[in-house]
Amino acid sequence: MQEFANPQALRNEILSLAVESGLDEDCYREMLDYTIELFETQGLGADYYGYHNINHELEVTYVTLLAANMNDLSKIFSKEDLKYLYTSALFHDFDPKKSVDKPHEESVLKFISMDRKLRQLLDSARLDLEIIKILILRTTYPWSGQLKENAERQIQNCFKNSELTKNNQEYQEHVLYLGWYLSVVDRVSGYTLGNFAKAMEMAKMNAHALAWRPSLIVRSSVAYFEELLNRETEMCKLILKSLPKHMRKNFFDTVLEFMNIRQQEITIQADYAYENLKLVPTIEKMSTRKNPEFIKSLYSIFQELPKPLQFSNEEFDDSVKNPDVILNTLRLNDCQGEIVGFAKGGPLETYQLRPEIRDENYGYNNTIFLEPLALKMGYWGLKGGSEMRHMFIMQAVAKKYKILSSFALRDVIRARVDKEKAEFVTLFDPERWDYYRVPI
Repeated sequence: MQEFANPQALRNEILSLAVESGLDEDCYREMLDYTIELFETQGLGADYYGYHNINHELEVTYVTLLAANMNDLSKIFSKEDLKYLYTSALFHDFDPKKSVDKPHEESVLKFISMDRKLRQLLDSARLDLEIIKILILRTTYPWSGQLKENAERQIQNCFKNSELTKNNQEYQEHVLYLGWYLSVVDRVSGYTLGNFAKAMEMAKMNAHALAWRPSLIVRSSVAYFEELLNRETEMCKLILKSLPKHMRKNFFDTVLEFMNIRQQEITIQADYAYENLKLVPTIEKMSTRKNPEFIKSLYSIFQELPKPLQFSNEEFDDSVKNPDVILNTLRLNDCQGEIVGFAKGGPLETYQLRPEIRDENYGYNNTIFLEPLALKMGYWGLKGGSEMRHMFIMQAVAKKYKILSSFALRDVIRARVDKEKAEFVTLFDPERWDYYRVPI
């Protein structure tokens, strides 16, 4: 269960916390509403299927204020600190012209420096823009290598440009501490505000928006949490200790669940490597496809896909039973084994694709549309997906289709240009999950 169902609920909670924190002037409410308006008008609202949407921005702001007002942290942060943390949290990821989901800190800084309305609000709150820039720069992730060096160089320039920090080493160190706090809140907040289902959805959003292969979702999530707990131990502990018990539980339940799934993935991969497990692509009979239990097992795998990849969600049962729809499954060990994946698709004309797509073959009844392949978590990366796809193409050829169209990651399509004469039809950024066709 998610703690806050929508941005409006989060907004109201943030406003209550802001007043408790002494941020009761109108400019703070206006900043909050302006942030929501900016994200919504730039296509980064709650409907944007990427990790860095308005929900993330508001969750970070909420947890920033909540933890800062409790236990040991309330003794460390002054009201002035809370003003800077609140404002920096609100705008830390606003990058309206992003070409990839991960915000570019320099683009964020350019926006907050140039936006006239925001500058007026900062002046009303009597805030130093240079300090806000420092806090945002400190949220750079990962905080290592060239990214860290570039951010630190810019931070030093901000220190020189600010009257409050340029001759005050002690305050500079305190501002860096505030930035460290914000950077860790940025990374834990979403996982404290809901159960594992929410966390997995966030991981899928992140993977989809960053164009990761599905096999990386759990592995990368485990690495992310291990780095957070091992390299940011002191701040992580301090923040979690300052949050309500149920939020701490949400976070650690999520970490443990990801680690359990990763263990299962490794077991599956070991079984596959030792040839204790075979993946068998299977063309299913129509009698099987009408079986409610069969449909239910497919739908549970279908729901593991990121939402933008779930085609025919409302008519899923009917599509499985439809003889015009091509379907094959991936089973364990033999044609009667457990289903761990499926490939499904039908005539292009029966799908409503994204409005940006102009497929010149639409209406000619010569193109089969392959929906995104669906596999159970743990079975990605074992070549079962490509075997299902090849079987699907054979079935399409048997039905006299001349062209296959589908979506895939940009680098996957590029690899098919020479091999299969694949052709890009429409490219999509930031997710780089593009629409293509191949002759069959």
